[in-house]
Amino acid sequence: MSKQCYVTGVKSMSGNSRSHSLRASKKTWKANLQKVNIINDKGEVERVYVSARALRRGMVKRA
Repeated sequence: MSKQCYVTGVKSMSGNSRSHSLRASKKTWKANLQKVNIINDKGEVERVYVSARALRRGMVKRA
């Protein structure tokens, strides 16, 4: 399973890194994911990856 935000679904993106001469080489941009304990819908404590943006916005209830 790839690292993906539990709430928003954000994951790493891929594309090309361009040099000054416009040569292309593959590059990945990783999402800012944090491993946190949350309380899910059933009231259980679960350890999942959540993006930093979702944490700041209060989209999850931390345990």
